[in-house]
Amino acid sequence: MEPTALFKYNLSYWERETFFKPIDVAIIGSGLVGLAAAIQMKTLKPQLNITVIERGPLPIGASTRNAGFACFGSMTELLDDLSRMREDEVLALVEKRWRGLQRLRALVGDENLEFKQLGGYEMFTEEEEDIFIRCKEHIPDFNRKIGAITGHREVYKTVDERLPAFGFRSVHHLILNQPEGQVHTGKMMAALLRMAEEKGVRILNGIQIERLEDSAQGVELETAYGWTIRVPKVLIAVNGFAKRLLTGADITPARNQVLITKPVPGLKVEGCFHYDRGYFYFRNIDGRILLGGGRHLAIDEERTDEFGTTELIRSALVQLLNTVICPEQKPEVDSWWSGILGLGPVKKPIVETVSPNVVVSVRLSGMGLAIGTLVGQEGAEMLLQ
Repeated sequence: MEPTALFKYNLSYWERETFFKPIDVAIIGSGLVGLAAAIQMKTLKPQLNITVIERGPLPIGASTRNAGFACFGSMTELLDDLSRMREDEVLALVEKRWRGLQRLRALVGDENLEFKQLGGYEMFTEEEEDIFIRCKEHIPDFNRKIGAITGHREVYKTVDERLPAFGFRSVHHLILNQPEGQVHTGKMMAALLRMAEEKGVRILNGIQIERLEDSAQGVELETAYGWTIRVPKVLIAVNGFAKRLLTGADITPARNQVLITKPVPGLKVEGCFHYDRGYFYFRNIDGRILLGGGRHLAIDEERTDEFGTTELIRSALVQLLNTVICPEQKPEVDSWWSGILGLGPVKKPIVETVSPNVVVSVRLSGMGLAIGTLVGQEGAEMLLQ
């Protein structure tokens, strides 16, 4: 549920003078985008006083609640995109995701990310034979065009021979995206928080911004506690929650539900896996299975920025886990959580100036890990112009 302020109060003179002056730039949201923006601003202009304002005790939203997929596009997703977008737009999006991943790795470091380039697999059942054949036919073309972006000669390839090693049931084909990998998003965010603090960025948690108003005197931020602060410039980096501050923004929140199992003895799964057009996804982590998705089973209900899980999707995920992914072990679920995505009519992030002193870096379309660093850095540079 949404954290709610239980009381209203006014800031004391000491609080206002100590914690809220001077602020040159306030960044709303301490996720990947917000922290990447803060670090970029301090790198470009170290003299600036940057404050990141976060409503939760931790970066709450998607940055610490995702699956940790360092991915940039499965074949079915890209083919689906090509049915609604021009080819140059799709390739530009892949390039942005790839460039964003490289910036993330350069900024945080593979060791801090716990980055493992184990590949990203797409699974196909017998009922999806036609889809698999279509994907297979496009592999040479995709390898040429996406290989030019990634520098890998053979991005995609069929690897049906690996199926026995994973122990899946009812899966007939696998297509591997070789350059993809996985990261530990908790360690990623902890490293970014350290980097921001070491650069002198102030991070204030537990402050929910309810409204903002831009004027010639600066941007007034109204909090859920009733008091307001005025700052010269603001970057909004709250992705799926952006519509709460920008009522006219073309952003739709979407909830993704996730489970993690207890340790699975002899777990065979290794890598990141996409299933059913990417609506389901899973990976190995610490001898467990992390599995999420299924929002397409209840599209309208999952268009929400409220956290929580539902019986329909929980049941679908458990069934997939027990009948397809680990049919022999039938692992026990350890815990559940959910994250909030920011979607739009097109898979293109919004990085733009919305008023003289306010820039937004939002709508990451479920690819926040891939493009978040780039989107945050671009927003920072735009705000400093």
